Amino acid sequence: MLQCQWCQKRYSEEEKPWKCSCGGPLLLEVDQTSFPSPELLASRSHSLWRYEEALPLNKNTSPVTFGEGMTPLVLSELEGFPIFFKLDYVCPSGSYKDRGIAYEMTKLKELGISSIIEDSSGNAGAAMAAYAARAGIHCQIFVPGYTSAGKCVQIESYGAELVRVPGSREDTTKAAEQAANDIYYASHNWSPYFVHGVKTYAFEVWEQLGYEIPDKIIVPVGQGSLVIGCYLAFQHLYEAGRIERLPQIIAVQAKKCAPLYEAFIQGKNEPVSIYKEETIAEGISSSQPVRGREVLDAIKKTEGIIMAVDDNEIEKAFYALARAGFYVEPTSAVVGAALWRLQQQEKLSRGEKTVAFLSGSGLKATDKILHLREE
Repeated sequence: MLQCQWCQKRYSEEEKPWKCSCGGPLLLEVDQTSFPSPELLASRSHSLWRYEEALPLNKNTSPVTFGEGMTPLVLSELEGFPIFFKLDYVCPSGSYKDRGIAYEMTKLKELGISSIIEDSSGNAGAAMAAYAARAGIHCQIFVPGYTSAGKCVQIESYGAELVRVPGSREDTTKAAEQAANDIYYASHNWSPYFVHGVKTYAFEVWEQLGYEIPDKIIVPVGQGSLVIGCYLAFQHLYEAGRIERLPQIIAVQAKKCAPLYEAFIQGKNEPVSIYKEETIAEGISSSQPVRGREVLDAIKKTEGIIMAVDDNEIEKAFYALARAGFYVEPTSAVVGAALWRLQQQEKLSRGEKTVAFLSGSGLKATDKILHLREE
């Protein structure tokens, strides 16, 4: 069953809704009391599908997969502080979005959907195009006109139909919704399945730390799937009796587009209206996050915080990460900027386990990175 996160109305999956009649986002209901033991996990394949209890499918459904998941967790240092970097930029299409799209596309195929429309700032569109090709589903991707050339080339190379929309990310969403009258709107932001696929990164962190949870986990946030996925995963582990507490989630926005940060510092329960400016962190440039209430609730329940970093900090963090061997897109570098800020504010402890999430490959943003170098 699917349940609205606002009014709690429930729908059967066969109805194929992409949002509630009240306008709220839907989420697939999952039994959180069942989770495999470490011994059972050790016998399973090294992909996100090892967590089958948390990714329910019909008995005869085969996953749409490229073997995604089990990305490296690498220990590094920042000013003498140990930091674990979760390298999700090595996923098959070059970003963590593969996790959510793998499960979403599997469910869409299970439901018999043959043609879809998606809107994206680039990474989700590339992942959607790749997995649609794998599933044999026709795919149309709407992207903002400013999207990195590398991401656009990638989307078209998979065989998807690319539609460039002049204007903002929000203009792109409106265009996609209008075009989806007769075709299923597979928006990853609205999907009741996407965040369940995303949550698998947190299960992996738990495993890779020796079945222990980190004290802090730092993630970029635009629409918020990494925050929600992290909360869902650790809540699942808690309900299943595998852990005794939840880690603190630290979410990072670009200062030029930070509706969740503004809501957090104002003590609001939903995103606030902002004046959006162009930022080098294009992947999290979302002024109207669909699941903003859920993001803010997850931050509150984990005693987390939301930070905002400016483009200068992001650029410096990009080069610092690259010189440490982590070649990520500028969007991912917001976590590096947050790490420096937290260290300067003496909010990191050598005795804690801190995980920083690196979400997208720098190879996808070559034109943007070249522009930074030219400047």
